Amino acid sequence: MPPLPQPEPAVLDEQALARLRELDPDGVNQLLHRVVAAFLKSLDQQEQVLARGLHAPRDLNGLRHVAHTLKSAAASLGANALSQRCAEIEALARAGREDGLDQLLTGVLGDIAAARLAMRQLVGESR
Repeated sequence: MPPLPQPEPAVLDEQALARLRELDPDGVNQLLHRVVAAFLKSLDQQEQVLARGLHAPRDLNGLRHVAHTLKSAAASLGANALSQRCAEIEALARAGREDGLDQLLTGVLGDIAAARLAMRQLVGESR
C-alpha cells in the first residue's frame, strides 16, 4: 500500500497568531489586521531587494539587512518557513558567501508569495 500523502504545513503558525490575538482579545483595536497590513506594505520593497539578489552584482549587505528584518517580522506573524529561509540568507550574506544563495532566494520568493496569500486570507476573514 503506498504511503498516504502528507498535508503541507500551514503557512502561518496558529500559536503565533493566537499570541497576537491575545493582545487584542475583542478585536476592538484591530491589532491583527493592522500588523498584517503593515507587514504586507513593507513586503513589496523587501521582496524587490531579495529578487535583485538573483542577479550580479549582489549587494550582500542589503540582502543581509532585508533578510534580518523580514526574518523577525515573519516570525512574529507565524510565517515560520519564510522566517527560517531568511535566517539562512542572512547567515550566508553575513559570512560573505554566495554558495546556495540562488536556491535560497528563489525559495524565499515562493515563501513570500505563500505568506502574502495566507495573510490576505487571514485579514479577509478577520474583518
